Amino acid sequence: MAIDFRPVFAGEQQLIEYAAQFGVDDLRNASVDSVNWITGKVAGLTDGEINFAPQDPEADDPFAPDDEREIGWGMGHLVAHVTASCEEWAAYSSLLARSVPYPAEPRLRFEPPWRGIDTTAKALQRLQESLRQRLAYLEAWPDRPNLELRRELSPRFVDRFGEFNATTCFLFGLQHEVGHYGQFENVRAQIEAARG
Repeated sequence: MAIDFRPVFAGEQQLIEYAAQFGVDDLRNASVDSVNWITGKVAGLTDGEINFAPQDPEADDPFAPDDEREIGWGMGHLVAHVTASCEEWAAYSSLLARSVPYPAEPRLRFEPPWRGIDTTAKALQRLQESLRQRLAYLEAWPDRPNLELRRELSPRFVDRFGEFNATTCFLFGLQHEVGHYGQFENVRAQIEAARG
């Protein structure tokens, strides 16, 4: 089940309002759907194509080392990034659902080095590993999750994105992943064009 984030992307609803309609089964199904979608973009690529360096005139990653700040992200880089984000926010969701408060810091994030995802097999393995972790975080939710507890976030973050409960945390990672779909499509199109 794909979740249509357009009302959130368009600013029509805050994520916490939009999230109220979804239960744990919806989150599980949406995670499977998203990983399957990305797998479809990765499957069939050669190892060389996983390492393909796409053109991206809008590339600007302020968190990257200076020599990588303006490079286009290839498939391995995208897989490393989106999986890390989904796992991070799924981790927060499992804490809040179990009534465990969690502050803005430290972040519960590990992003594997993207240069290490340099074969199709490694990219597919990372996607399946990430899905397993996300589903495990959902399995940690109690039968009656606490959806009243809000994550302690900076006022600036709350002004921009709103408050986050367990469902919202999980969806934030997934929304971030879906927000990169266009990049996956663009990279795949450039790879196919380069095949001639």
